[in-house]
Amino acid sequence: MSYNLRRHAATAELLELVARHPVDALTLQEGDGVRMPEEIGDLKLASATYKSELGLAIYYRPERFTALDSHAFSLQRALHDRVLLPGIERLLTTRLVDVNTGQDLQLASFHASPLSATNLMRRRQIAGALKHLSELSGDVPTLMAGDFNYPLLRNKLIKQVEDAGYSLSLSDGPTYFYTKSIAYHFDFLTSKGLDIQLVETLPQGLSDHRPILVTTEILKRAGLDSPAARHSGDDQSPHDPVLDEV
Repeated sequence: MSYNLRRHAATAELLELVARHPVDALTLQEGDGVRMPEEIGDLKLASATYKSELGLAIYYRPERFTALDSHAFSLQRALHDRVLLPGIERLLTTRLVDVNTGQDLQLASFHASPLSATNLMRRRQIAGALKHLSELSGDVPTLMAGDFNYPLLRNKLIKQVEDAGYSLSLSDGPTYFYTKSIAYHFDFLTSKGLDIQLVETLPQGLSDHRPILVTTEILKRAGLDSPAARHSGDDQSPHDPVLDEV
């Protein structure tokens, strides 16, 4: 699941939200890292950013994943960032390992500059984010979800994402409503090594954005060089792909 919290306002509803939708991982935007809870139901905080009230956070289910290293990146700064948010980090990523299969997964929370910036600037930020992810993960399955602030004219973005070896997936309904009749997709995801089965837009809560719920299948299975395999003395048996909710 991914959710823009609207300057931390929707944090209060996260416990009920993950109880209603028991996901294995959660990526958040616009949260205050200092005030983010260490746990939300069965989910544990992997990492958060603290340089801005528009922070990022990643949570995971310990019964399903082990969290390894996390990294935060500032990306190219738009004029809005230079003036108002000089230290903002727009990409947060965590390496997870499936405790059952030993499969690695790179999970990222992303928040592009707002509409005061151009689509070109957002494409540069997205390109930078995907470059960081590729350098960190190699061919490990990777999912980057968040607020892309990119409601219109996505053809160039789709081509850029595909040229970088990723796929772009939108949810089944708009995630941001200007009025009851004017709405757009702001929140979506990019991925590689994953079969995205379904991306659902959930009902609106305390945020001006709506959460998205991702059901995906990991295509690449664990190899002998995965961190889990290196640190385990047990042989890893092959498993059939399973459906996971993120």
